[in-house]
Amino acid sequence: MRLHLVDATYELFRAHYAPRPPVLGNNGRNLSGVAGLVEQLLFLLREEGATHVGCATDHVIESFRNDMFRGYKSSFGMPRDLLDQFPIAEDAIRALGIVCWPMVEFEADDAIAAACLRFAADPAVEQVLICTPDKDMAQLVDDARVVLLDRRRRITYDEPAVLVKWGVPPSAIPDWLALVGDSSDGYPGLPGWGAKSAAAVLARYGSLEAIPAKASAWDVKSLRGSPVLAATLRERWEEVLLYRSLARLRTADDGVEIPQQHVDELRWVGTPRQGWEAFCASLGLDQFASRPHRWLA
Repeated sequence: MRLHLVDATYELFRAHYAPRPPVLGNNGRNLSGVAGLVEQLLFLLREEGATHVGCATDHVIESFRNDMFRGYKSSFGMPRDLLDQFPIAEDAIRALGIVCWPMVEFEADDAIAAACLRFAADPAVEQVLICTPDKDMAQLVDDARVVLLDRRRRITYDEPAVLVKWGVPPSAIPDWLALVGDSSDGYPGLPGWGAKSAAAVLARYGSLEAIPAKASAWDVKSLRGSPVLAATLRERWEEVLLYRSLARLRTADDGVEIPQQHVDELRWVGTPRQGWEAFCASLGLDQFASRPHRWLA
């Protein structure tokens, strides 16, 4: 069987900011993000035939990484009507009969990493599909058994595709992000290090620690400015290690709690009709009340 792990926070954000008329619920409440998330999950179940599904959410935006780095992404400045949809999104996932992992200390990405590590080891799982285009998650890709699925663009990244897209294997993605930075997560990377230079060096040496301290020892073809890059790496060594730690996903070994121990606990067996209809009625989302294609017997 195939296991789909969904970054529900990504789906919520994407739907909220989609260039289309807002979806309004009772009292004019903006529920565009929730509506889009529900549409995507229903499509995943109906059209894409998903049988085993887990959704991860950021119950709160802040995490332990905010304690590590002051500039890390936070809820500061986020629109109130988007933040208010976070708990509703989790209720929608559960009402559909899908497993939901709301993260507080950790992030949704960490929940997916923990679930991926646990369930990919199950011989009953033929493939794990991580449903998000987020490059952070590429570090989880393992050959063709664990893949990154950009459902919107219909692109699947296995290990060779990750190498083509980002220039480094999955194992080096945290090192690559540490050098180039990640604006969506709020850390800048190192000055002068771009995506191509970082990929070229890491493709040759594999990790930050393996990069020679002096550029004269580098064996990297067609790379300009290596003395400056090497000097920056030496001078900002502790900084780049911090960024790599921010980029590295955490799992159960780090304290991420995934209650389910067996993949069959993620099997979707249908939507509880009474509960789903009550959920839709309570929010004024009557257009979704009859949408699930399978009801829980």
